[in-house]
Amino acid sequence: MTLPAMECIPPHVLLGAYTEGVFPMAEEGEIHWFSPLMRGVMPIDDRFHVPRGLKKSLRKKAFDIRMNTAFPEVIRACANRKETWIDEAVMASYTELYKLNYAHSVECWDDEGLQGGLYGVAIGTAFFGESMFSRKTDASKIALVHLVDWMRGNDFTLLDTQWMTDHLRQFGGIEIPREDYLKLLEDALALEDE
Repeated sequence: MTLPAMECIPPHVLLGAYTEGVFPMAEEGEIHWFSPLMRGVMPIDDRFHVPRGLKKSLRKKAFDIRMNTAFPEVIRACANRKETWIDEAVMASYTELYKLNYAHSVECWDDEGLQGGLYGVAIGTAFFGESMFSRKTDASKIALVHLVDWMRGNDFTLLDTQWMTDHLRQFGGIEIPREDYLKLLEDALALEDE
């Protein structure tokens, strides 16, 4: 299914897609919907691995970590790259979810401004990571570590990364078959009702 990218995806459509294991990406003026056969997930328990070099960066406390103070700036920075699936319609759609308290950003700030971060969608005890960016060394990685800490503190059970990359593998990210992912998702969404 595709939609013209200039149209904002209605919040109920976007949230409904996530509950079915589907997510959107814009390409060449259209919104495409994906449910990969192999899904990327990040452990948030003790299997989450912080690389040694990043532990040193965390100890330096070079950034002030904030949540949800600059969501539009974070998503725009994530889109600001040579190839991106984040167009104006995607930015508008997720900003609407942010206003409804479903989309969240983790931000790394210093004296020079916003240096890195990430954004995603939270439903039940699942967090669907969408994108991250970094203007200074390790800023996006530090945002990810803080996201996992926040998820642990709020009893989340699933961190969906959609696709798996070498960048995410270094933290313990793995790929699982779609059917296994959908079971984890079902469990995470059921916890919302308890």
